[in-house]
Amino acid sequence: MSELNFPQQTNFYRGKVRDVYTIDNRLLVMIASDRISAFDVILPEPIPFKGQVLNQIAAYMLNATKDICKNWLLETPTVNSSVGQKCDPFKIEMVVRGHLTGHAWRTYNSGKRILCGVALPEGLKENDAFPTPIITPSTKASEGHDEDISKEEIIAQGLATAGEWQQLEELALSLFKRGQELALKQGLILVDTKYEFGKLQDEIVLMDEIHTPDSSRYFYANGFEERQQAGEKQKQLSKEFVREWLIENNFMGKEGQQVPEMKEDWINTISKRYIELYEKVIGEAFQPQKVSQEEQLEKISNALSKY
Repeated sequence: MSELNFPQQTNFYRGKVRDVYTIDNRLLVMIASDRISAFDVILPEPIPFKGQVLNQIAAYMLNATKDICKNWLLETPTVNSSVGQKCDPFKIEMVVRGHLTGHAWRTYNSGKRILCGVALPEGLKENDAFPTPIITPSTKASEGHDEDISKEEIIAQGLATAGEWQQLEELALSLFKRGQELALKQGLILVDTKYEFGKLQDEIVLMDEIHTPDSSRYFYANGFEERQQAGEKQKQLSKEFVREWLIENNFMGKEGQQVPEMKEDWINTISKRYIELYEKVIGEAFQPQKVSQEEQLEKISNALSKY
């Protein structure tokens, strides 16, 4: 989709997945595209309906957690767009992990027992649950890879004050607990996720997306313990299967590595997995909708005129 133009537009930014428009320096329009990224690289082929899945799960989850933390969202004019308040962002991602998996497992498996300043217990297997969820923050890179960072480094670098960090930590853990509860009702385990926060008139608010397959990992709860005891792979709903496919094809976003060809069957498989995650997480049938650029422009412009 090419760039749109809105009345009083003051900025445009194309992220890895979202197109972000700033309106009058007060509001943001986020359009979730069908682009897919892994290892901080945008893959060459779009995934049908991925933007709609992400946008609708994020809106659902933001509404389901606004009693814990105020958020940026005002409304969703179309299935793949959101309008909300522009916040002053913290340049960190609050990564919350309930289980030893993904990047945490790769770090642990290499023999390290400290991740982002957090000590990891001995004797864990891949996908084991931590005694209590841990926070392993990362810096939010505008380009290239996000970097692991500790709470002490965040405070020392002025990315958040000690008081702000305490609030961010409490909010992230409360949101994760709610996410786990919502997931369990649907027979899922929220394994790990990331949150982004900003400030609005000196108040900390939740930004961007939450509990979507791009920012989170889910396991099926049914049979989880049995699979762990048998040393089997967990059944999961997340983007990790895309990362695993890339690793198998010798791509991890490193210099000189080539993104493998994405054939139509594989693109459709990814799309079906995203739709499956929507239906499992929300508990409703997915209603795919295509939105033309004209419709997108008209509906978002109408929404903006209210604010």
